[in-house]
Amino acid sequence: MAEKQKTLKSSFTIEGVGLHTGKITKLTVHPAEPNTWYVFKRMDIENQPSIKADVDNVISTQRGTTLGNDKMQVHTTEHLLAALYGMGVDNALIELDGPEIPILDGSSSYFIDAIESVGIQEQDAVKEYFVLKDNLAFEDPEREVEMLAVPSDEYRITVMVDYRSPLLGTQHASMYKLTEFKDEFSRCRTFVFLRELMQLVNNGLVKGGDADNAIVMVDTDTSLMSEDDKDKLASAFNRDKSELDIVGIGILNNVKLHFPNEPARHKLLDIVGDLALIGKPIQGHILAARPGHTTNIAFGKMIKDLIKKEAKASPKFDVNADAIYGITEISEMLPHRYPFLLVDKIIEMSETHVVGVKNVTMNEEFFQGHFPGNPVMPGVLQIEAMAQTGGILTLSGIEDPWNYETLFVKIDKVKFKRKVVPGDTLVFRLEITAPARRGLITMKGEAFVRNQLVSEGELMAQIIKVRNDERVESKHSS
Repeated sequence: MAEKQKTLKSSFTIEGVGLHTGKITKLTVHPAEPNTWYVFKRMDIENQPSIKADVDNVISTQRGTTLGNDKMQVHTTEHLLAALYGMGVDNALIELDGPEIPILDGSSSYFIDAIESVGIQEQDAVKEYFVLKDNLAFEDPEREVEMLAVPSDEYRITVMVDYRSPLLGTQHASMYKLTEFKDEFSRCRTFVFLRELMQLVNNGLVKGGDADNAIVMVDTDTSLMSEDDKDKLASAFNRDKSELDIVGIGILNNVKLHFPNEPARHKLLDIVGDLALIGKPIQGHILAARPGHTTNIAFGKMIKDLIKKEAKASPKFDVNADAIYGITEISEMLPHRYPFLLVDKIIEMSETHVVGVKNVTMNEEFFQGHFPGNPVMPGVLQIEAMAQTGGILTLSGIEDPWNYETLFVKIDKVKFKRKVVPGDTLVFRLEITAPARRGLITMKGEAFVRNQLVSEGELMAQIIKVRNDERVESKHSS
């Protein structure tokens, strides 16, 4: 069966301080309707404006990913989005009463626990992946960042970090499938070098910083820190100076790492959260060297541009491909016969789509009257051929398809782009747009000639039991 979209079974609420704004925010994550994706809503602003989690809505990547428009901003979105995406949640409404997602312990683990506490449920809508077909490369020479996406059956991510630091060194992390995210990556906390942290403190940032919500890497001689800098650091962390262990090379306060390569794993977590902003799940392998939020978002925009381009481009079909179903198998599934059987073979089929071929020749009976001297295939027959192709997809999943028929219930948004004439090879592509319910199934249909769209429409059909005993007898006697 086709994989379905998912949302939460019920809502959950989390409250905490924002790392950069220092403001307490309460957020509530609600279930959402199919095809919503992730939407943030500011409850503390007049008219409660909302914004979709989308790379086109990113306004800043300074120490985190910020979404915004002329009415609102939401800071540090990546850890919550990583948790939702990593748990397979496709649709969620996130209400918050402040400007920043709580930092909590600097990872996704609290959000994961909350999602598990309320549960996840399937929805009555098919999950649509972005399937990477060709390699996609990105490079930022100034930041020494390289990212590459390659085709893969699973959503995989491979990360390399190298900060030329004697403490961190070069680290690698790999996620081979999304189901690993919860146990292997969600607990990995954000990290910062002490030298970078002091710059942020001096610039009035990390107002919600604490030694418990980030791993502070100390790779310089802290004995050279001035007492004034130590006072500023203690103040930023809301601690007495004596409580901070600022001695030698290592990790501030000797925080125990969950994994030896926790920094690299957190960078992978950030990629999951940032690339969730393309708006749909990914089927492909992401490789990243020295990634950060700025380059994650730039790469995400490249992917989204590719999605838009593919949506506009006509698909390419190999009409010479071996048939999955030939005319004999099609005749066993469909009740149609000459001159009304309008599909010659099926060349592609999955649980959610089918591609069929019709070779249009001058021998078609309808050309005698449509039109003498100017043969044109009637548009209504193109739609009928689409419906027959979709019927094959529907009936192929039934054990005894000869006992069922699919009948037209509705057609909508039908358009004809150009005429079809003898000598054309029609290729029909049908895709299920919603799972069958009470015997009704809806599909989007398109017809192509030489990879150019000639007609399209939305079709609804009803699956019914055959009432004609002669057809059943004919099947068993053949």
